[in-house]
Amino acid sequence: MAGIYIHIPYCKHACSYCNFHFSTQTDSSAKMIQAMENEIALQKHFFSKNTKLDSIYFGGGTPSFIDLNYIVKLLKTIYDNYEINEQAEITLEANPDDLTLEYLQDLKQYTPINRLSIGIQSFNYTDLKFMQRVHNATQAKQCILDAQQIGFDITCDLIYGTPTLSNADWKKNIDTLIQLNIKHFSCYALTVEEKTILHHQIQTKKVEAIDEEKIAEQFTILQDTIAQNGYEQYEISNFCKDKKYAVHNTNYWKNKPYLGIGPSAHSYNGQNRFWNISNNNLYIKQLLQNELAQSCEHLNNIDHYNEYTLTNLRTIWGVDSQYIETKFGTELRKYFEFEIKPFIDNNWVNLNKTTYTLTNKGKLFCDLITEQVFWIDEQETNL
Repeated sequence: MAGIYIHIPYCKHACSYCNFHFSTQTDSSAKMIQAMENEIALQKHFFSKNTKLDSIYFGGGTPSFIDLNYIVKLLKTIYDNYEINEQAEITLEANPDDLTLEYLQDLKQYTPINRLSIGIQSFNYTDLKFMQRVHNATQAKQCILDAQQIGFDITCDLIYGTPTLSNADWKKNIDTLIQLNIKHFSCYALTVEEKTILHHQIQTKKVEAIDEEKIAEQFTILQDTIAQNGYEQYEISNFCKDKKYAVHNTNYWKNKPYLGIGPSAHSYNGQNRFWNISNNNLYIKQLLQNELAQSCEHLNNIDHYNEYTLTNLRTIWGVDSQYIETKFGTELRKYFEFEIKPFIDNNWVNLNKTTYTLTNKGKLFCDLITEQVFWIDEQETNL
């Protein structure tokens, strides 16, 4: 199992909370696509021999913002250089205001894309305005209905914890997705990242600080609502019906290799991590000279252990202490079991044979638990 992530570094508009790498200036887009095509070809041997891709994911940025012909070109280059499973999940991130009926029809006709990740964020006008989103609730609902009619699989994003979102309106947001028969969606707590509009607004007292108690309340409302409607919380922020797990993201959590294309994109080959330069002009310059614009970090045994616990504690598959023993050694297995025991005692973690998973209450404290079981270099332990 392996996947390709394509980072489209352009957006129509900057949302207040977003710190992803993007530009609202698209005059370099033609050269950017050529550079990305070059990177795809240069990396054709990134995966081991006979590897077939089971996911292709266009993220950003806003992939639906650029000319569809660019998406077609990138897909052709991928298919020319890699083996793709016939049932591969091929996802395009999109904003509701881009998903006109005509665009959706063209997407279906001219590309193999079969899944849309729609950035709804909220169906509440005040909330959308606070986040500086361009679309409205009517557009959001209509694009979902049109996409379903045309035959796309759909996942949607929602954000909770904003100062403008009441608990009642948050429940309405979740209920709206359920009523629209969305089989997969993701929900993220609002976070304040440096160098964002939101960070500046809070620093200058134009917006109130994030209320952690409110976030916890809305996370609990989310868990209760999805459980009552037959959804599975298979990862802290991801929910589905009928085992409709996201192939691409699940590969991340299960430590499968992936290749990142485009400025700021990350890659992982099972041993090392790579990341591309987060500068559009420099990325274009190097790739048009057929030179990769990336840095590399070799991961040691401790790094692999930390990443395994970080990703797997977030999922229903959990952390297997026997796997830690086999892959990382006895000392790390003993360390993990020692550090996680208090969380079992206070009912934040379940233990089934050798597998550790978070309880619903424990999911509220996932970051705290993960931090505790991390191994920090040169630390002393009390095993």
